[in-house]
Amino acid sequence: MALSTTWSRVLAWRLRRQFVDPASGPDVVSVVRRLAGVQAQVASSAELAVAVRRADPRPGEVGEALWLDRTLVKTWTARGTLHLVPSDELSSYAAVLGSFRNWEKGSWQRGHGVTADEVAAILDAVPKALSGHVLTREELVEAVIEVTGDEHLRQALTSGWGALLKPLSYLGELCYGPPREGRVTFVSPRDWVSGHSSAPPSRDEGGIRLVRSFLGAHGPGTPETFNGWLYRNVAPKAVLRGWFRDLAPELAEVEVDGHPMVVLAEHLDDLMTTEPATGVHLLPGFDQYILGAPRDLEPLLPAEAKSKVSRAAGWISPVVVHQGRVTGVWQVKDGVIDLDLLEEVPAAALAQEIERVAALLR
Repeated sequence: MALSTTWSRVLAWRLRRQFVDPASGPDVVSVVRRLAGVQAQVASSAELAVAVRRADPRPGEVGEALWLDRTLVKTWTARGTLHLVPSDELSSYAAVLGSFRNWEKGSWQRGHGVTADEVAAILDAVPKALSGHVLTREELVEAVIEVTGDEHLRQALTSGWGALLKPLSYLGELCYGPPREGRVTFVSPRDWVSGHSSAPPSRDEGGIRLVRSFLGAHGPGTPETFNGWLYRNVAPKAVLRGWFRDLAPELAEVEVDGHPMVVLAEHLDDLMTTEPATGVHLLPGFDQYILGAPRDLEPLLPAEAKSKVSRAAGWISPVVVHQGRVTGVWQVKDGVIDLDLLEEVPAAALAQEIERVAALLR
């Protein structure tokens, strides 16, 4: 019989697992690994997401991990968005996301103004162009046109938000390189990441690893909550069920306010003994604490907060969290943290958190 718990206990457990309460992340890579990646289309938000989880954060440490140590990689992964992921986990994402192959669908090709042959040409040309090189987007476009002889690809490759480059990242053939004079660059993971693709996992091996990682930060969960987090419900249901079935020996069943879910068995005792959270936290935009949960999870995101948190064009606002729940949003105005609270929170704890986060923003 499954043990029963509450969302207040689950949210408190997630805050602790995600190094929010307390801020105890030992290093940058450990934080990113624990969170199952950090969304990074806004670089400053990604850096703050790591910093607020570190007891002793240091300016520039994310950049060092990306461009000097190469222990982190920046590329398109979960939900088709830019993420920081540990370099040694990149192959798992490629094994899974590369198996979906949504770029082979006629609707995808028509939406991006390319033919199946042109997509195939890009997938063939980009790895050749990047081999041994660090290229800006403009340089990469020129190299692809030189390889393919297809001038029409220029418009397709330079419009939008890198949509035609995303399949390359899903296949493990492309990731971000170090910025050059304010411009992004791209590299081949084979050149950039030590050991990448030397022994790539199968799709199912990669899927099981990602489920395990997801549950370790955002559990308890279900195949549906994992699917929503991974790629907006694109993964075939039969494949998902297979991953959870194969992982079953490591899982424990639990009911959260009456809803059946699973958690890693090694975390069950810790979850069941976690006390509801009492602290106040300021989390940045696009934070994994929000992104790892369904948008309709009322105990986390009350109805009155949804429109303030989930904004136009997929923007996710910085949030104020009290007792595990979103109780407001915040922004920086004229160098000062400006709050928009939906309910009262403890004044002293809020002031202390504002001071802490303001120092990280300087």
